[in-house]
Amino acid sequence: MPKVTRLGHVGLYVRDIETMKEFYADFLGLTVTDRDERRIFLSGRPEEEHHELLLAQNDQHHTDPQQISFPVETLADLREFYRLIVERGYHIDHVNNHGNAFGCYFHDPESNRVEVYWHTGLDWPQPFGEPIDLSLSEEELMQILDDMKASI
Repeated sequence: MPKVTRLGHVGLYVRDIETMKEFYADFLGLTVTDRDERRIFLSGRPEEEHHELLLAQNDQHHTDPQQISFPVETLADLREFYRLIVERGYHIDHVNNHGNAFGCYFHDPESNRVEVYWHTGLDWPQPFGEPIDLSLSEEELMQILDDMKASI
């Protein structure tokens, strides 16, 4: 039986394509790989995948995804995103410790839910989620993971 290997890309209908380009490219750091007057193609890995996100201008349709999730390399990156999300006033849904990841769920300028998350390296049964404060120091956050490891 054939199977897919990973998610290739997601397409979103957007109302204000330039505001959404600023959010996904300038704020989140995706690379614009191509565009025309009503479509923008973006990728976090442009050397591997031409686009992982397509923004398509359309005033009649609006996409309502459950969420769009983006991994970050380090806990420091996640904490910096959290700081910037708060600074910019983006609406935060929740911030969770999933054991295997710490995730910050918030809304883009057109109210789509976005998650930025960091893989903790901990193998933890899912589903699991408890609130976590990303304003804690990196040492305090790592201690939470150490305490979880010790409980196994």
